[in-house]
Amino acid sequence: MPRIRPVKNLRDYFEQSVADSMRRNDIRVGDLTSSYVVDLLTLYSRSEKLFEQGADGPELRPLALVLADAVDSSAVERNRALKRVGDQSLFVAGFLGEYLRTRIVDLDYYVSMGGSAYAALSRAARPSSRGVALARVFAELAEKFVEFVDVLTDLRDEGCTDDEDLLRLYETWVRTGSRRAARLLRSHGIEPQQEARATNSKLH
Repeated sequence: MPRIRPVKNLRDYFEQSVADSMRRNDIRVGDLTSSYVVDLLTLYSRSEKLFEQGADGPELRPLALVLADAVDSSAVERNRALKRVGDQSLFVAGFLGEYLRTRIVDLDYYVSMGGSAYAALSRAARPSSRGVALARVFAELAEKFVEFVDVLTDLRDEGCTDDEDLLRLYETWVRTGSRRAARLLRSHGIEPQQEARATNSKLH
């Protein structure tokens, strides 16, 4: 059984883990953006914050429905929905990759939805000092969405151990251009080819 390491403060644990992962993956972001990701992980460590109670138990609410509820709502409600879409997309893409393999929508969908939601939030931020700071955070999350997915995936499972893991890494790299996936493939003697990504882009 893996050794369970007790921690006194969950946020401190995530703060150190995120910093370590960003160093491993050579990702540089602003302090506020890093803190946002740490806060997101701390929040979603409580399953009721991520999942909603459905007829058959806890379930992830489809992102399209989250946005649909806010179409005719106030700007505040729309921004709240966009934030939910961005946050949920990032967490699911980073931590629940195996879940996506059995769903109709896949990793590409979450990357696209999450990046677009954060980009919209960055444009909607109010012209105040706090609004400018938030705009920068959301813009960085949008611009580096795949890199942040790498960070969360790295926290979930560093390295790979068998051929199936290598195949998943290759699929992730082809779909998203993940630098982490490319780095781990090279560590196993596999050089990702740009032609494969170009072909995948044409198919989508």
